[in-house]
Amino acid sequence: MLLGPALFVSAALFTLGVFGVLLRRNAIVIFMCVELMLNAVNLTFVALAQRLGVAGQLFVFFVMAVAAAEAAVGLAIVLAIYRHKGTVNLQNIDLLKG
Repeated sequence: MLLGPALFVSAALFTLGVFGVLLRRNAIVIFMCVELMLNAVNLTFVALAQRLGVAGQLFVFFVMAVAAAEAAVGLAIVLAIYRHKGTVNLQNIDLLKG
């Protein structure tokens, strides 16, 4: 099986995630873009595991566990900020100013 198409799709997904994190100001969209980047890395690990062995598939499980923890903690923080400030737009959030 060819690695080229899988690695190309993975690079495209990662690039979309990076641009989403850099250009968007909504916290939920940023979390979705971070998840997109983690899934792109998972795709790379799985594609390379076909050629290099099973270790890439083991890394996928660890990345998925980290992504689940990040989603749970991150969305809890976003929900707390929304209850406190009434918005999830990062430009309107100034928690250190009291």
